[in-house]
Amino acid sequence: MKKRWIYGIIIFLSITSIGLAIDWWSALPEGEQASYVGRQTCFQCHQKEAAEWKDSDHDLAMNPATPEFVLGDFDNTELEHFGITSQMTHEGDKYYVTTQGPDGKQARFEVKYVIGVRPLQQYLAELERGRIQVLPVTWDTEMKRWYYVGLDEPFGPDDPLHWTGSAQNWNHMCAECHTTNWAKNYDVATDAHHFSFSEMRVSCEACHGPGSIHVKLANSHSLFWDRRYGYGLAKLKGKDATAQLESCAPCHSHRRHVAPGHTPLERFHDHYALSLLDDHLYHPDGQINEEVYVFGSFTQSKMYRKGVRCTDCHNPHSLKLKFTGNKLCTQCHLEARYDVPSHHHHKMGTKGAACVECHMPSKTYMGVDPRRDHSLRIPRPDLTVKLGTPNACNQCHTKAEENAEWATHKVEEWYGPKRRDDPHYGEILAAGRAGKSEAEQSLIRLTREKEVGPIVRATAVSLLATRYNTTESREAVERALKSKEELVRLAALQGFEGWTPGPEQDASEIGKLLAEGLSDSSRGVRAEVARILSGLPIMPDTRQNQKALKQALEEYKAGLLADGDQSGSHMSLGILYANQGDLKKAETEFRTAIKLSPAVAGPRSNLAQLLEQQGRADEVKTLRTKEAELLARDARLLPENPMLQYRLGLLYYLLGREDEAVTALTKACELEPQSTDFRLMLTLLYEKQQQWKLAWESAAALVRLQPNNQEFRQIYLNMYQKANPEGK
Repeated sequence: MKKRWIYGIIIFLSITSIGLAIDWWSALPEGEQASYVGRQTCFQCHQKEAAEWKDSDHDLAMNPATPEFVLGDFDNTELEHFGITSQMTHEGDKYYVTTQGPDGKQARFEVKYVIGVRPLQQYLAELERGRIQVLPVTWDTEMKRWYYVGLDEPFGPDDPLHWTGSAQNWNHMCAECHTTNWAKNYDVATDAHHFSFSEMRVSCEACHGPGSIHVKLANSHSLFWDRRYGYGLAKLKGKDATAQLESCAPCHSHRRHVAPGHTPLERFHDHYALSLLDDHLYHPDGQINEEVYVFGSFTQSKMYRKGVRCTDCHNPHSLKLKFTGNKLCTQCHLEARYDVPSHHHHKMGTKGAACVECHMPSKTYMGVDPRRDHSLRIPRPDLTVKLGTPNACNQCHTKAEENAEWATHKVEEWYGPKRRDDPHYGEILAAGRAGKSEAEQSLIRLTREKEVGPIVRATAVSLLATRYNTTESREAVERALKSKEELVRLAALQGFEGWTPGPEQDASEIGKLLAEGLSDSSRGVRAEVARILSGLPIMPDTRQNQKALKQALEEYKAGLLADGDQSGSHMSLGILYANQGDLKKAETEFRTAIKLSPAVAGPRSNLAQLLEQQGRADEVKTLRTKEAELLARDARLLPENPMLQYRLGLLYYLLGREDEAVTALTKACELEPQSTDFRLMLTLLYEKQQQWKLAWESAAALVRLQPNNQEFRQIYLNMYQKANPEGK
């Protein structure tokens, strides 16, 4: 009897185990495509999360212009800005803004959508062919007033910064991050947008990914999630923080598109290329300057390197901070050590005692929106003294005597003269931006420094690749091509832009090195390698590499066409076709670029260069004359931009306006004295004008920049002989 009982248990367990094994092994077929099901489907099971999400900034990211969502005063109010008066009115539940239209005349535009809720709300109007634009007036939801985000005088309807221009186009600039499941669907032939989205607002599936597989699995009778697809959504809670960070990064980063169609189930770098710590975006020490949207800053931080993720501080559904005050930080950092006057040296309970005031200083964007720097850095007023960067101390301490030097002395008095991150990478990057020769070795070391974020290492590689033409720098750049980090590999590729091969063996080695990138795990790297190879006189030498190059070029073109409404995409396509020898397609793309943005400098220069090869001199001169007008305008608006001065100087030279070219090139050299490209062009122009003394002096400056460059030394000797024909 006892044996039968035991046998029964064994049989039961065996059958149960087999059943469980069969249940686990049963899986959805390979290649199952997830689709979007909508937030109401999610809410059926996830009611707590739905309640938290309701009225959050994600919920109110974008909505129809109805009385429920419109916050601005449309009761016949007016706002004047540099002589242009905008009037806000409503008729029943419809809202209107009367302002300067695309033809320069006053016109009335219906508000179709609203964006945002705090501290400001913007309004959208639909123009022709599906183009939606951000109207020029903005509602300050805190102060209850209308204001213009742009404080400068408007440039007129033909300018891309006008509210009807490309810089204020919702389809390209806003929609992807204010909707769920966005598709631009722009048609180049008809210049029309046929956009689509599954939901207005940043809804559940914007962060978790399309939910159809998850719903199917949740409604199944299986005891297990799927062995192929898990629970059918992005794994945002795993040990590795990468998936969660890269779910947030597409909308919370300054980046460019690599490929369309990103979902949280896919890697960030397969669809986007993160901007580096460039001088127009970040201060030299990596603090925020332009609007860079958090992620690039956070990747500089120690928290990022230690695996901290967004939801450690923010509720992912309400978006509110998980704790108030310093408790947010002391959930990880010992309160007895850090939340005390002996650490912060301020009176308890005051603003100066708040962790975020010192370690996350803010900068105000869009006139009323203060945003905190997420690089979570130690205050360094000494870098303000050295580099002119901002510092947290002087955001509060603004008396005349409380300057950066005063703050530096206070910090030294409290903590001693040395910081653990000396020399700070900001000092190295600042010197690298200026191309100083003494910075080269520090930059090389920085490319291998583990105690900084990948964006810092990538920026160091970028500077070596673009400003230092030495054997050691080339070796460091080539090493970076094999980095484990996509961002570093992308930065290294800048070193091969327009590269001129030396001996045949050298060219072959570089070709093989770049060809390895055609099979890179990151689509962004593959596409960039393909783009660069298209412009080099070397090609991968095997059938396998040729096939990989073709596939990568298709990926590159697909990424450009995803932004087919942008002039820059067609510029890049034109350059690609010109590199491939298809001059007809190249001309078409350059003309499309001009058509899309007639007031933007750039496309006419490329088209002129193409037509010059075909002997079409009259059109070339017309194109370059117009381009010179546009570049001169840009140089007036941005007088401290050296590249604009350089491009303007080259254009004046090509137009035969040599004196104007000298003025522009001299200005470029003054603004960026470490640039050998700027200095070389000015030297050669002096030579053409037979201004031998000036050419000799300029050539001497070239040699000072690169003492070991034999080409520069030969130019110097030639200019010296011309300037001193009798050996004086």
